Amino acid sequence: MRGEVIISLLPYTEPFLFVDEIEAVSTQSIKGSYTFKEDAYFYKGHFKNHPVTPGVILTECMAQIGLVSLGIYLLKDKEQLEAMKVAFTSSNVSFLKPVYPNEKVTVVSEVKYFRFNKLKCHVKLYNQANEIVCQGELAGVFQV
Repeated sequence: MRGEVIISLLPYTEPFLFVDEIEAVSTQSIKGSYTFKEDAYFYKGHFKNHPVTPGVILTECMAQIGLVSLGIYLLKDKEQLEAMKVAFTSSNVSFLKPVYPNEKVTVVSEVKYFRFNKLKCHVKLYNQANEIVCQGELAGVFQV
């Protein structure tokens, strides 16, 4: 399954789609990227005169690429994939560096387990300098 197909199956649209590209995907991992646009709605008030991407948005980007996109790939043989629903069940994320407007980030996720349609991953988000911005474990359940 190609990256464009995975992105088309995501249950998100603008302005809440945080996936530009899926660069690599397998049954054990995924790598994708997103560039945070300077005019994104959340920069208007976070923070005054010094916009920084909110941690909750970074976590969402990690989840959309590292959990949901990977889950779509893992469920690729299911006939009802287009009717899939996903529930984000847990997160434990550490934040180490800020992400600024117009910065491209890369998400790399590795499967910890996938059984009974529950996926748990170790996910890292890197900035343009290839430094870890945040990392942690994310989990979700897929209903098909």
